[in-house]
Amino acid sequence: MNAKVTEKLELAAQERHVIGQKVKGLRAEGLIPAVLYGRGMDSLNIQIPVEVLDTVYQKAGESTLIYVTVGQETHPTIIAEVSTHPVSGAYIHADFQKVRLDEKVTAEVLLVYVGESDAVKNFNGVLVRNISEVEVEALPQDLPHEIEVDLSVLKNIDEHISISDLKLEKAKIIGHEPDDIIVTVQEPKSQEALDAELAAPTSDVSAVEEVKKETPAEDETPDEKAKE
Repeated sequence: MNAKVTEKLELAAQERHVIGQKVKGLRAEGLIPAVLYGRGMDSLNIQIPVEVLDTVYQKAGESTLIYVTVGQETHPTIIAEVSTHPVSGAYIHADFQKVRLDEKVTAEVLLVYVGESDAVKNFNGVLVRNISEVEVEALPQDLPHEIEVDLSVLKNIDEHISISDLKLEKAKIIGHEPDDIIVTVQEPKSQEALDAELAAPTSDVSAVEEVKKETPAEDETPDEKAKE
């Protein structure tokens, strides 16, 4: 299981003087409004060409160190948040958090599944992925961009990969127990089991809700009900 750290990423930004509703004009010009903030500095409004932001964001995500240069000063940062349009997916805004290279930070890191399981290929096992990302603590420059999970180690049905199987050299996974299962291979369900599930009766939720609405609470008196 490998943790991948990308090459040094750099981004040139300009100080932004347009704020409020006027930032719509910036986006029309291909510039994305952003904010750079962090301990020991005043928040700085910046703007970034959309193609530059897109390139860096695709490489860095929200867990990789980015050196943002504004004027003559360069700041080590990580992307705290990128807002996108809910329909078009276009970039709307970005937040960059300045970090110290000698202080550990935490970030969510994506698990990338690679390889092929023999249990799935040869025994028709069902691959069940329980965890898609993990929280990692490390110095900013040591934060992995992603963590590869090698499925080829799953040779037989019921085998699994746990958090303890992820070996990170300079980072630590937090918020999970070592035996938490990341991915496992389950035995395929028989046709009889699938048919039984489909034939099983289901409860009428709407009917239950209707009964609840018509039945007053036991500790509610008629006079209290009338006051509502």
